Amino acid sequence: MLKLIASSRIHRLHPTLIRPAHDSASPLLRVLSSLGGLSRKNTDVGGRYFFCSDSGDGSDHVVDAGVQAAEESQSKASAIVPTYPRPEDYLTVLALPLIHRPLFPGFYMPVFVKDPKLLAALQESRERQAPYAGAFLLKDEAEADPSVVSDTDKNVYDLKGKELFNRLHDVGTLAQISSIHGDQVILIGHRRLRITEMVSEDPLTVKVDHLKDKTYNKDDDIIKATSFEVISTLRDVLKTSSLWRDHVQTYTKHIGDFTYPRLADFGAAISGANKLQCQQVLEELDVYKRLKLTLELVKKEMEISKIQESIAKAIEEKISGEQRRYLLNEQLKAIKKELGLETDDKTALTGKFRERIEPKREKCPPHILQVIDEELAKLQLLEASSSEFSVTRNYLDWLTALPWGEYSDENFDVTRAQKILDEDHYGLTDVKERILEFIAVGKLRGTSQGKIICLSGPPGVGKTSIGRSIARALNRKFFRFSVGGLADVAEIKGHRRTYIGAMPGKMVQCLKNVGTSNPLVLIDEIDKLGRGHAGDPASALLELLDPEQNANFLDHYLDVPIDLSKVLFVCTANVVEMIPNPLLDRMEVVAIAGYITDEKMHIARDYLEKTTREACGIKPEQVEVTDAALLSLIENYCREAGVRNLQKHIEKIYRKIALQLVRQGEIIDATVCSAQSMEPMKDKVDSDELGLDTVQKENSELVEGSDSEKVGETCDAVDEVQTGLSSDQSPSLEVAKESEEDKEIETKTIEKILVDKSNLTDFVGKPVFHAERIYDQTPVGVVMGLAWTAMGGSTLYIETTFVEEGEGKGSLHLTGQLGDVMKESAQIAHTVARAILLEKKPENPFFANSKLHLHVPAGATPKDGPSAGCTMTTSLLSLALKKPVKKDIAMTGEVTLTGKILPIGGVKEKTIAARRSEVRTIIFPSANRRDFDELAPNVKEGLDVHFVDDYMQIFDLAFGDEQSQNIK
Repeated sequence: MLKLIASSRIHRLHPTLIRPAHDSASPLLRVLSSLGGLSRKNTDVGGRYFFCSDSGDGSDHVVDAGVQAAEESQSKASAIVPTYPRPEDYLTVLALPLIHRPLFPGFYMPVFVKDPKLLAALQESRERQAPYAGAFLLKDEAEADPSVVSDTDKNVYDLKGKELFNRLHDVGTLAQISSIHGDQVILIGHRRLRITEMVSEDPLTVKVDHLKDKTYNKDDDIIKATSFEVISTLRDVLKTSSLWRDHVQTYTKHIGDFTYPRLADFGAAISGANKLQCQQVLEELDVYKRLKLTLELVKKEMEISKIQESIAKAIEEKISGEQRRYLLNEQLKAIKKELGLETDDKTALTGKFRERIEPKREKCPPHILQVIDEELAKLQLLEASSSEFSVTRNYLDWLTALPWGEYSDENFDVTRAQKILDEDHYGLTDVKERILEFIAVGKLRGTSQGKIICLSGPPGVGKTSIGRSIARALNRKFFRFSVGGLADVAEIKGHRRTYIGAMPGKMVQCLKNVGTSNPLVLIDEIDKLGRGHAGDPASALLELLDPEQNANFLDHYLDVPIDLSKVLFVCTANVVEMIPNPLLDRMEVVAIAGYITDEKMHIARDYLEKTTREACGIKPEQVEVTDAALLSLIENYCREAGVRNLQKHIEKIYRKIALQLVRQGEIIDATVCSAQSMEPMKDKVDSDELGLDTVQKENSELVEGSDSEKVGETCDAVDEVQTGLSSDQSPSLEVAKESEEDKEIETKTIEKILVDKSNLTDFVGKPVFHAERIYDQTPVGVVMGLAWTAMGGSTLYIETTFVEEGEGKGSLHLTGQLGDVMKESAQIAHTVARAILLEKKPENPFFANSKLHLHVPAGATPKDGPSAGCTMTTSLLSLALKKPVKKDIAMTGEVTLTGKILPIGGVKEKTIAARRSEVRTIIFPSANRRDFDELAPNVKEGLDVHFVDDYMQIFDLAFGDEQSQNIK
C-alpha cells in the first residue's frame, strides 16, 4: 500500500506480461493494477483508465489491461495458501475472543490462548487440514466499574461457555491458523462471519454465516472519488509514519488483489482508531458506507500526525537551541582560557579563597590552615555540577571570611570611659563601676579577658543601651542578638554541613559581620529562652558562656575550634530567677533596680527631652516644659521603674506641640498675607488724610469700568500723587507703620508654648495612676506593706476586717488572688498574732471567737511571696487591739511561727516605692542592712529605717505609747 501511495509511475500492462504472483512487480503496481482491472471488467478491451500520481517527471501513465487479464491477476495474485476444503465450506468454527481490536481480512494478528482445551482444539484442527477459526471482538462488560475502560487479560481468560458467548460481537472474521508457538496463535483474516448460534461451550464452538459485501457499481464516480481520497490521505500519512509503511509492506505480501472493499478494510485496520470504530467498519457490508467510515478514520489519523509532527518539531527546536547555546558557551570558555582572559570557575574560586586567607596566614592557627588547604585541594578534584562542590565552596567561604587572630585595639583610658558612660546614662553607679574595674584590670595586664556580665532589671531601665555604651567605651565592635523564644540549638551551635541550607550559628555569623575576634556581644532576653523539639538552647549556651570552655568553642558547621575567650558577653534579663541555674552560675549579675523620681527628672531633662525635641524638629526657644509638669508626668503617668513609658509620653507632648506650632505658623502666614493685601487700602487712606480728595474725585468715574481697569488706573494715580509728595511726609509714615506691623508679627512668631502642671492633661490626657497611698492615716486593721514587681517596687495595703463573732468560730478567710506561698504566710501570721495577743492580753479571746476576712487590694493582680508575713501579722493585731498602726510606716519581712523575721529581696525597689508614697518610716529585716547600706545616698535620704530580728520589735514600733499619744 505504501508503494501504491508513494509511487509516481503507472506502467502499461499487457495480459501476456502479468505473472501469477506478481513477483517482478512492486506492491504498488499490483494494487493499482488490481484496482484498474476491477474497474474495467465490464468494458471493452483496450479501454484506458487514468490514475493521478506524483510522478517525478510530471507525466501521466496509462494502465491498459483486458478483463481476462484482470481476472487472471485476481485469481493468481493472492499469496494466501489455498486449503481444502475451501473457507466458505466452514459453517461451524471455534470462537476465539479478541480483546483489543478486531481482525480484518488480509491482516496478521497474534493471539494468546490461555485455555488449554481451546489451544488443543486449534492444534487438532490445524493437523486435520482444517486450519480455520472464528475471531470475534469481545464486548465491554456493561455492569463493570465505569472507571475500568476494558477487561484485563485475566478476566477474559476466566470467561467460559455461555458467558463468553454473550460477550462476543456477532460479526467477526474467519481466520486461518498460520502457526502455533506455545500459547501464541498467528491468525490471518479471510472473510466476514456472523454468529447464528452456539454449538458447544468448552471449547466454545459456534455456527456462522459467511457474509458477503453488498453489490456495488465499480464505475460509480462517488465510490471512486471516495476511494481516491482515502488513498490520497493514506499517502500523506505514510510520509510521516514509518509504522504505517511496515503495515503496507506486510499487507501487500499476502494480498494480491486490492479492491474497494479491501481498501476500506486496509485503512481501518492500520488506523489508530479505537476498537468500537474498527468493529463498526468490520460490520458494515455496504462498500460505499465502509469507505466513508474509513475515510473519517484516516482523516483523524492525518490530524493526529500533524499534531505529532508539530510537537516533535517544537521539542527538537528547543533541544537543538539549548545544545547549540551550550556548545557555544563551552567554546567561548575554552577560547578565553586559551587567551588567558578568564580562568575556569574552580581556579577562580581557589584563587579568591587563597587571596582571602593570605593576609591572615601568620595569625591564623595551624589547625585552621591545615583544614583550609585540605578543602582547597578537595575543591579542585570535585565536579562543579556536583552537590558536594557547593558544600565545600560554602564551607571555604565561611572559613576564609572569619577574622582569625584579628583583634581591635582596645582603649583602656578609664577617664574617657567614665565620660562616655556618663554621657549616655544617668546614675547606674554599680554598672559603671563594674565596667571601669574591667578596664582597669585590662590596663594593668595589657590585655583584656572576656567576661560574662548579666544586667538584670525591669523593662525600660536601659539594659540594652548600656551594652552599646560599654562597647563604645572599650572601642570594641558591637553585635546584638536576641534569644527570646529561641527553641532551636542550631541557632547557637549551627547545623551539620550535610544538611540542605545549613548555616553556622549566631557566634560565627557575629565574627564574620564585625571582622574582629574580640567584639562585645549582647545576648538579649536570656531569661526568655524557649525549649522545643530541636533541643535545649539554654544548655547549648553553657559552652558559649563558660570562660573555661569558650576558648575552644566548636560550631557544628565549621567543625573546628574557635577562640571566644576574648569576647565580652553582656546578657540582659528581666527576672534572674528564670535563668537556668547552670547558666546563671557562669554569669556575673549586675542588678539595675530602676530609677527614683529624681533620677527620672534628670534623665528626662538631659536625655529624653533633648532627643525628642530634635526628632520633632522643634527649637528650644519655642517650647518650655516646667519641672512641675515633668514631676506630675513621672508620678501620675509613668510610675514604673524604667523610663521607656516616660519617653513615650514626652514624645506625645512634643507631637502635640509640633501640631500647635504648625497651626500657629499658618495663622501667622495668613495674617502676613492679609496685611500685604491691605497695603493699597492703607495708602488710599493716607492720601485722603494728606488732602488727596481731588484724586479720588477725578477717578470716581472709574467705578463704572471693569475691576481690573479700575484697580490699575487707581494705583497709577496714587503712585503719581505719592511721587509728587515731599520726601519728609509720606515715607516717614510708611516706615513707622511697617515697623509696628513687623513687631506684631515677630511677637506672634516667637511666642513660646508653655507646658505646666495645669495644662498637662491637654497633652497626655487624664492621669493613669492615682496616689498609691489610699489613707493619710491607716485605720484599724489596715497596714502598708512593700512589694517587689517586675516593673519595680510598689506599696501594698493589707486589710483585715471583722465578720462575725461566736463561741469557737475563730477562722480566717483570704481574698486578693494570693499564691500558695502567700496563703501560707497568712496562716502563719494568724497563728503568730494569736500567740502575741495571748501573751500581751490573755483575757482577750478575739481570735478564738472571731471570724476574720483578710484582703489584699488589686484583686485582679496575682500576688505571691513570703515577704508580707510581718505586715499580715500587724494587720491582724491592729484589728484585735482596735488600735491603728503608727502613721507613715511601712514594713516588709518574712515571719516564722516563732516570730523571727527573715530577710527579703528587692530592697532598693521597695525603698523607692516607699519614697514615692511619701512614707518616712520603713521596717526591714536585720539581714537586709547590708543591701540598704549599698543604696545611693539620694535614695536613703530622709528615711527612718529600722532593722528588726523579732516581731516584738515591730510590735513596739507599730503600737507604742507614742502612737497612742499622737492619736489622741
